[in-house]
Formats: sequence, structure tokens, C-alpha cells
Amino acid sequence: MENVKVIIWGLGAMGGGMADMLLKKQGVDIVGVAGRNKKIGKSMYDYIKTPRGDRPDVLIGAPEDVIKPGAADVVLLCTDSFTKEAFPRMKFILEQGINVITSAEQMAYPKAQEPELAEELDKIAKANGVSILGTGINPGLIMDLLVLIWTGCQESVEHIVSRRVNSLSPFGPAVMEEQGIGISKEEFYLRKEGKGERHLSGHVGFAESVGMIAEGIGWELDDFKQDMEPIVTDVDRKSPYGFAAAGSVAGVAMKAWGYKNGQCVIEMDHPQQIEPEQVGVQTGDYVIINGTPNVNMVNSPEIDGGIGTIAMCVNMIPQIINAEPGLHTMLTLPVPRAIMGDMRKRINPDRKIVK
Repeated sequence: MENVKVIIWGLGAMGGGMADMLLKKQGVDIVGVAGRNKKIGKSMYDYIKTPRGDRPDVLIGAPEDVIKPGAADVVLLCTDSFTKEAFPRMKFILEQGINVITSAEQMAYPKAQEPELAEELDKIAKANGVSILGTGINPGLIMDLLVLIWTGCQESVEHIVSRRVNSLSPFGPAVMEEQGIGISKEEFYLRKEGKGERHLSGHVGFAESVGMIAEGIGWELDDFKQDMEPIVTDVDRKSPYGFAAAGSVAGVAMKAWGYKNGQCVIEMDHPQQIEPEQVGVQTGDYVIINGTPNVNMVNSPEIDGGIGTIAMCVNMIPQIINAEPGLHTMLTLPVPRAIMGDMRKRINPDRKIVK
């Protein structure tokens, strides 16, 4: 069997990390990288940590020159957070007959906020005999799939709290902007109200995580709410892609609530900031479920968000290649696990192959 062929679209913090991880794996080749502007024509190795050594070079090309029918088994799309913005790129890839895994947060459960686009993506994928998945560390694993896995040992579930206290430091410029890193507290509230010069999204994915949990255990929710408050630093903080001077915003404290019959049954609590350890904040992941039996899971420090998102996308490659055509979520595919052997051994030889 030939090596699994992968194209990466977007060689930023996440895409570059996926390239580094893939180069450590057996039975898989990076056959192309799609980019734009000044990166076109440059070597992939100019933008990642792994030295080229004696490997064949991989030059970054325009998407239409790199992503063509038969060029790869899967494209890892690392360009956007929102379904609407990523839609044209996903549509283009699917129409070339290539599977897609995207790190776009809203794509973890796109029908939560973009049901029409989700339906359209499902139709396009099926028409071209391929599959598409959105995943990452959160949403995709920590605050949704992990919660659902814990409910597997319960007879009944009454109330869920999913909490993640994490560092934003590994993430790239797009996330820094979405979180408002470095802006003033006054600007934060203007943007929160939609009055600032740029949109402030904070954490993207609460509606998706709550929707995934509810569908997974069979709850029909009648309301969803979320809110955000700034985390203001009293010292200068600098991460690889962000800087917050003392007195400015270093992160966002996000909360969300899902209601069933007027009662809050799902709570999401997610304070995240750059360099939290610098001010004595202990990171961690927590799942607290009131039910029969109760669940109280604590993992501290947190699972690193950067390496976690990178690994989730890479480790789901076999699952999306093997999947039935269409739009998938982490609910519809086998659970993720590390690939420590040859990736080809995870591929079903009897899967439908589109030529």
C-alpha cells in the first residue's frame, strides 16, 4: 500500500506543527502545502521546526495548483475559525474528491450555528464520495468528547460542568486577535458589544461543545447563553504570537450555559490567557458530572492546547479516510488515539476510493 498522502493548507502555528508531527510518523507523506502571498514558492522547511535533511523538498504553492483530484488522501485545513469563512475552501477541497480535516472551531459541530452550511457540506462531500471533519483540542476533545466518554459509565446524568483553565501561548496571531490580547479593557467592552473596530470572539466553540454533548446523551435543549469578561494583567506578558502590557487584556474568561426545560444542565467555564504561570495561575482540565455515579475528573496542568490540536487533527486522519462519505463530527467516528506505528495499518483497504 502506498503511503498516506497529506496536503496542508495554512502553514501557521497549527499547520506548521502538523507538518512537524507528520514528519515523525511512518507510512505518511506530505505531498503538498497550500499558502498565499510571500510564502508561495518557498520551501515548507523554511516555516517549520524540522530540518529538511535529505528529504525531498516541498514547495508552497497556490491552493488551485496544489489541491487537485488524486493529489492526496486528505487535506488538513488550518486557515479559519468560523464555518462561514472556511466554507469556500472546504467546498473547493471536497469538489476535488479529497477528504478534509479542519481545525476551524465551529466545524466541530457546525449545525449548532450554521445548520444550512452544514447540510450543504454534507451534500457536497457525499456527491464527491469523500468526508469532512472539524476537530481540535477544544472543541473536539476536552470540553465535549471527554465529557461524553465519562457519561458512558453513568446510569443517569443530572448536571454537567466542563471547565478548562488553559494557556493561549501556543496559538497563532488569529487566535490572539480573536481573544483581544493586548487591547485595553475599554476596547474589550466596546468590541464585546460590537462597537470596536474589530470583532472580538473570545473562545470559539461553546455552542458547538454544548450541542455535541446534548446530542450525544439525548438531551433536547431549549436555550443557550454565553458571556465573556477580560482577564487584565498587572505585569507585561509575552508569548510567541502575542503581547499584553501591564494593564491590558491578557486573556478572556468565558462561560456558557445550556438549558433543558428552563433548568441549567450544562455549564462551560473557560478562562484562558497567555503565560498564566507567570502570574501563578494553575492550568487544568475538569469534568464534574452530577449523576449516578458522580464524576469528578481533574487533570492538571492542562493538556497543551497547541500540541493537542495538532495531534487531534493528525491522529484523526485514518478515521476520516475510512469514514462513509459526508460531514462528520467526533460523535460519528471512532475515538482518537495516538498513531505510534505505520499509519497505513490504520487504513481500511476495502474503503471506497474515489478516482
